[in-house]
Amino acid sequence: MQIIDFITDKNVITFILLFSRISGFFAFMPFFSHTNISVNIKTALVLYLTILLFPVATVTDIKLDNYNMIFMIIGELSIGFLAAFLLNMTFSALSFAGSQISMIMGFSMATLYDPITGTNSPLISQILTLIALLFFLAFDGHHLIIIFLSKTITHIDLGNFYPKKEWLEYFITSVSMMFKMGLVLSFPIIALSLLADVIFGMLMKTMPQFNLLVVGFPIKIFLSTLVLMAILGSMMILFKDDFFKYFESLKFLIK
Repeated sequence: MQIIDFITDKNVITFILLFSRISGFFAFMPFFSHTNISVNIKTALVLYLTILLFPVATVTDIKLDNYNMIFMIIGELSIGFLAAFLLNMTFSALSFAGSQISMIMGFSMATLYDPITGTNSPLISQILTLIALLFFLAFDGHHLIIIFLSKTITHIDLGNFYPKKEWLEYFITSVSMMFKMGLVLSFPIIALSLLADVIFGMLMKTMPQFNLLVVGFPIKIFLSTLVLMAILGSMMILFKDDFFKYFESLKFLIK
């Protein structure tokens, strides 16, 4: 069989739609969307996975219509976007917790470029998200994403995916859980800051000569750093549990 005989209308459309679906995963998913990864490497991996998964991909109700193809490609890209939206909630929770901790420690103005989101973020937020990214690779989160990608191909025909209105409530709940998780992660340091403020207030009442700017803030930074070092392992365990909870919830995309 010659290669030219393999290039049929159905195979070309299947390849384009499969390439679009895998591109959506690599464009939005944690780690794979990292801006420090070269676009050439991402494109090569997408092309490799497209060729690898092409035999198991199926397309139903193919219509050679330009507008129909555009909507099908958008639908394929939206699979990766919707799945990445949920999984990125775990990293967003850590980033939110880091911003709260940075504000308490007085580091809110110390911002750095975050290669994960492509924006500037507080120093503590970036430290936490980078540690979480290493932890994500340690428990093979990137392999789980590729496995989920293969499951979508076997459970959802190419060009047959479209968002459903009942998902909106689920996404709203996920966002609220993200803020809740961020507050839980940052609560020990927030509680310490409130306790330190009470103690410093009592000292200033009893000792008016006490200089809060010179003595108080370095002490608060020192204590917050100690607490952050003590709870860092627990934060990563909560991050892992939260990630698996969101990953399990991705089953609703392939039902």
